[in-house]
Amino acid sequence: MSSIPYTYSPILRLLQGCFNLTTKLVKQIHAHAITHDLSRFSYVSSRILAFYSQSPRNDLRYAETLFTHISNPNVFDCNSMIMGFSKNSQCHKSFFVFKQMLNNGVRPNSCTVTVLVKACLSLSLLEQVHTQIIKLGTLSDVYVVSSVVSVYSKYGAIRVARQVFDESSNKNVVCWTSIITGYCSNGLVIEARELFDSIPERNGVSYSAMVSGYVRNGCYNEGIEVFRELKSCANVKPNSSLLASVLNACAAVGAFEEGKWIHSYIDENGFEYELELGTALIDFYAKCGWVGPSEKIFDSMRSKDVTTWSAMIMGLAINGKNKMALDLFAKMEKVGLKPNAVTFVGVLTACNHKYLLSEAWWLFGHMSKTYGITPSIEHYGCMVDILARGGKIGETLSFINSMPIAPDGAIWGSLLNGCLMHGHIELGQKVGKYLIEFEPRHSGRYILLANMYASMGRWEGVSETRKLMKDRGVPVISAWSFIEIDQNIHKFVVDDKSRSYSREIYEILSRLGKELNDFSIEKDVFLF
Repeated sequence: MSSIPYTYSPILRLLQGCFNLTTKLVKQIHAHAITHDLSRFSYVSSRILAFYSQSPRNDLRYAETLFTHISNPNVFDCNSMIMGFSKNSQCHKSFFVFKQMLNNGVRPNSCTVTVLVKACLSLSLLEQVHTQIIKLGTLSDVYVVSSVVSVYSKYGAIRVARQVFDESSNKNVVCWTSIITGYCSNGLVIEARELFDSIPERNGVSYSAMVSGYVRNGCYNEGIEVFRELKSCANVKPNSSLLASVLNACAAVGAFEEGKWIHSYIDENGFEYELELGTALIDFYAKCGWVGPSEKIFDSMRSKDVTTWSAMIMGLAINGKNKMALDLFAKMEKVGLKPNAVTFVGVLTACNHKYLLSEAWWLFGHMSKTYGITPSIEHYGCMVDILARGGKIGETLSFINSMPIAPDGAIWGSLLNGCLMHGHIELGQKVGKYLIEFEPRHSGRYILLANMYASMGRWEGVSETRKLMKDRGVPVISAWSFIEIDQNIHKFVVDDKSRSYSREIYEILSRLGKELNDFSIEKDVFLF
């Protein structure tokens, strides 16, 4: 850089910040460099190459052309191309450049192999790169270790990932977070928690990895507990990703007070309602039955993507605001945002609340005809539920038989429920008998069939179903619910008398039952 004539200093200053420039201006600089023979200086060509290869404006073809004209590309040039190809899903070209580096005697550095590891599209390819990393001696770099651990975990090779982690003598919180995330992504949350408890020094990222890992694996209460641990750490502050994960957990178990505390924390600490966090808040309030705050947050968000719109549509739908959900969908289309498959699950759910069959049929066709979205089992399930609840039992059966994909147990269960609701006993018996063979370990299917027999007064059918369930060793999964008191979540299970204060609970429940009888409210009869 020092050998470049002083008169070109303005060009050099522009190149230093070239990633903030427009493609048009960089092309002008490039043309100026060519006409004034500045391309012979490696710094100039390397900076322009880096811009073209990393530009989000699809300028990779310019980078390729420039790269072929560099007589002796250095490691910086090669890294730019490897990153560019990897970023644009041309991973085979990344490996070609890497091979050229080795053949030309250009020694890869930690940046090279880190990007290359992430470009591996198979486990066998990763193993080859891992071998090269060992030969190069770059496993001492914490970011290389983190990348290798992450990608091995991605392909399910968690034992190898753990071996790489254990053998590394230089671990930082990034490495610890990678292995914890790897265990969680493979469903091994117990092992992940053991590692989390062993971290010498935790930060917001490691807490976020553990919380999100719990949430992804359905361990919502455990995720909330980890967040409460973080709240007691004065030197660790949650990031927006962690807060979004905890909100998802709160939504799943109805931890309303905890979720409200998080919302207050977000506002008090100046967090923006960016996409992930804003969407999580919308989903939380809607699932807790408070759709009003969801609407306010939605309206206040500066930027919304299809996930945000879909969350709001679903939030309105599950709270019975079907017209508002459909109106919001129409508004989404009007602003030019393309809905996705999840959006259509939301609008079809909205049609279910008020039995809007004609609207549902139109939306079901609109999804594929206008947007090219192939209906999934969830969309078919919505249609079956709408038809069955509306008493269109024959039409429901015809629809199921015409499905291009095999119906699952939930779809047959919706038909059975429709038969029970509308008195189609003969078909209901057939569907029920088929369903307990289709899903022989699902206790709910036996219960639904037994309820159908009970509605007919066929108590021998109830007994036979219960006996079959017992003979097959199908466990009765007791109904349960969560309740939050003083930010502590309590789980209540049907017939559970293990708590020290169970007697008081059942006395209150008995009094409530008597009061319900006084109001002539019909109670469900539990057969199991």
